[in-house]
Parts: sequence; structure tokens; C-alpha cells
Amino acid sequence: MTAEPTPPTAAAPSVPPVSPAFRAAYGQALALWPVPVEPLTLDTEFGTTRVNACGPADGPPAVLLSGGGTTSAGWYARVAALARTHRVHAVDLMGAPGLSVPSGRPLRRPADLMVWLDGVLTALGAERAALLGHSYGGWLALGYAVHAPDRVDRLALLDPTQCFAGFRAAYLVRAVPLFVRPGEDSARRFLAWESRGGPAVAPELVRLMGVGGREFRGRPVTGPRPDVAHLGSAAPPALVLLAGRSRAHAVRRVAQTAGRTLPGARIVTLPGTGHHALPELRSAELDRRLVEFLTG
Repeated sequence: MTAEPTPPTAAAPSVPPVSPAFRAAYGQALALWPVPVEPLTLDTEFGTTRVNACGPADGPPAVLLSGGGTTSAGWYARVAALARTHRVHAVDLMGAPGLSVPSGRPLRRPADLMVWLDGVLTALGAERAALLGHSYGGWLALGYAVHAPDRVDRLALLDPTQCFAGFRAAYLVRAVPLFVRPGEDSARRFLAWESRGGPAVAPELVRLMGVGGREFRGRPVTGPRPDVAHLGSAAPPALVLLAGRSRAHAVRRVAQTAGRTLPGARIVTLPGTGHHALPELRSAELDRRLVEFLTG
């Protein structure tokens, strides 16, 4: 951590190696945001990180970490409510689909992810921040809370994977085409299966996931479940929001394990919602729960 954080800049120092098709799909998804977006480019030792920011410049920072195979644009349904009270920073994960550009030290292990997120917070000028993570982003957020509890003000996990239970076998089998035949058709079929019976994923995000899967063929850096027992009394206040129709994992098992291993955490299950649709669920109840939690 540096003594004087470097402020973010909106001037991109390099051009992301993405196709016009991906850039167009990204722009269409970002156009779903109901509030003005300020694109930021942050320098870290692993490359440049794209952050989509909104909300009052002097608001307390809230950092949003998206799921695997998705981008920061997918938070469009949450940002309006969060931006009323916080300076929102939605991050494109390094090495994943998005406009972050790996151009420095290779990011290979979970420990590298923690150092990268250290650098992102420092570049944002945030000594402490609320972390909100969905799916894989929940794993990253919880892991970072274990890594640097002094920098995490509050922790909101939206249907986090590989934190309190493993993936269901059927989910992994259904996800195979995303890797062997990546593209819009594979993404559409997979997301339609996972969200069946509940709200669907927006077409713009389905398209972006398909195009991104075709262009970003690397698998995200992952590792074991975060050792939350290591937190002890340093654990930040936590909210775990589960998708009642999630096919990614056994929801009851996740709720039970989260309640047992994160003392004091609020565990809420939202009925009728699938795993991938949760971040973009148009829900006044979800907005209210998040804002009340983040504002204490």
C-alpha cells in the first residue's frame, strides 16, 4: 500500500485487444445503465484495469466484482440504488471478458488476484471499501476479506460460488459448451436453462457473454474456498443474498454453511430467481436490502 494513492484517470493508456464486435456488444450492455457512467482506467502491476464508475465523487466507495465470463456492465440493475449513497466502482476483472488489459506481471494464482485488487483499491484512493461480489466475484470478494480485512468495510455476496458449497454436477455439465463451443448460441442455451422458471438474462448480456467467451478463452484464476475461520473477530459485516432457483449449487447448503462460518452474517434467499439473473433482477426489495446493509 502506498502512502499517497494515485488518483484514477479516465484516459486509457492502451487499447484493449478486443474486436469491434466485442466492443459493440460491451457498449450495448453498458447502455442499459440508468445513470451516467464515468469510465476509468487504473494502472496496476498486472496491467490496466477498466472500472465503470457512477454516483457522488465524495461518496463512500463500493466496489462491484462480477461473475466468471461476465463484465462489469452486468450490474446495470443495481447501480441506480447504490449510487444514491455510494461512489460505485464496477470492475472488469483482469484476464476475463471486459476492457481490462493484462500487460504487466502475469496473474496466475489466487495470491496474485489479491495483490491486483490491492492495487485497484489503492489506485481508486480507497483505503477501505464495501465489496459486492456475484458468483465468482463473490469468491474473490470473500477471499479478499480474508486477505485484507482492514480494507473491507462491508461484504455483500450475491449467490457466491465456491465459498460455502461446490458446484452442482449438472451445472458443470451444462456449462461445458461455453468452453468447447463458445459463442452466442452456447451462452443463450446455457442461460435459458439456468434461468428457466424465473427472470431471464437481458439479451444484451447474453450477447456480450457469447462474444466474450469466443474472444477470451482463458479460464479464470481460482483456488480453494476462502478460509473464513481465519477472519475471527476481524470479519466485516456480511450480507449473503442467495438466488432461490439457483442451479449452480444447493442453495440450502450454501445458506447453512454461510450462517455457520460467517457469524452475524445476514442470510437472505430471494425466491424465484436464478443464479445468473440475480445481479440484474429488477427488485425494490433487493435494492432496499443492499442499501440498508451498506449504510449500516
